[in-house]
Amino acid sequence: MTDIDKTAGPKDTPPAGAEAIKAIPVRHYGRYLSAVIAIALLVAIIYAFGQGRINWHAVPDYFFDDRIVTGVGKTLLLTVLSMLIGIVGGIVLAVMRLSKNPVTSSISWFYIWFFRGTPVLVQLFLWFNLGLVFEYINLMPFYKDYWSNFMTPLLTALLGLGLNEAAYMAEICRAGLLAVDEGQTEAAHALGMSHGKTLLRVVIPQAMRVIVPPTGNEVINMLKTTSLVAAVQYPELFRYAQDIGQNSGAPVEMYFLAAAWYLIMTSVLSVGQYYIERYYARGSSRQLPPTPWQKVKTNMLSLGRPKGGMA
Repeated sequence: MTDIDKTAGPKDTPPAGAEAIKAIPVRHYGRYLSAVIAIALLVAIIYAFGQGRINWHAVPDYFFDDRIVTGVGKTLLLTVLSMLIGIVGGIVLAVMRLSKNPVTSSISWFYIWFFRGTPVLVQLFLWFNLGLVFEYINLMPFYKDYWSNFMTPLLTALLGLGLNEAAYMAEICRAGLLAVDEGQTEAAHALGMSHGKTLLRVVIPQAMRVIVPPTGNEVINMLKTTSLVAAVQYPELFRYAQDIGQNSGAPVEMYFLAAAWYLIMTSVLSVGQYYIERYYARGSSRQLPPTPWQKVKTNMLSLGRPKGGMA
């Protein structure tokens, strides 16, 4: 009886008479063509801007001008304050919307319907011109003055941006609260926790994983939307850039300067949003994906290791 070698694997050489398979990689000609077209368009755009009648030297000359830096600071301040108003108002409106009380739920629905249905610029002009309806504001012993003196450009900007943002944040917060399983609330109530304590300690921390990503997008959008307050005479980055452009005779160049500053600020905010999302994703992922810096370190270490062995 012939012994069979069970440890022997399949032979690398094909059987006699069989033709070896030759693997031919698929050529993606469409990819090559689209890449060439994209590069050609990019070169054409860069060439057009380089040949245009734009004084590019004016951009670095005014990039750190005192007025521009002041405008950047006011833009960031307006963004932070408006988002605080929007987030606090959004949480309150979301809780009202989810309430079983039909009055508070209806008020919240009407607020969201109105502010989401009208443009921000229109709302800014409405706040600025409400002196036609309210001649003066009277807070009894605390404050009394004409509406035109009370409604300053800063207050107009904060109310117009913050109250509009509250309508969008209300829907974001409502979606986050509804994403938490009802069993979490029932378990908290079974332990004797009140409705408010359940909301603060159980529901909201879990809802943050859903709330944070769109909120980060709203912060970036708010930063850009602040440029609209130039219409109500509040001096921020875009308004200062306009003024410098009119006085220096380089209005288009100052628009590019403002765009560069907006890109810098939104890039910084995007990095912050990435790490905040990563922080709140800890409870949903056993192993978080590496950060860009960790990827760079890993690639640098792999380059320093000898092939076929450890460093």
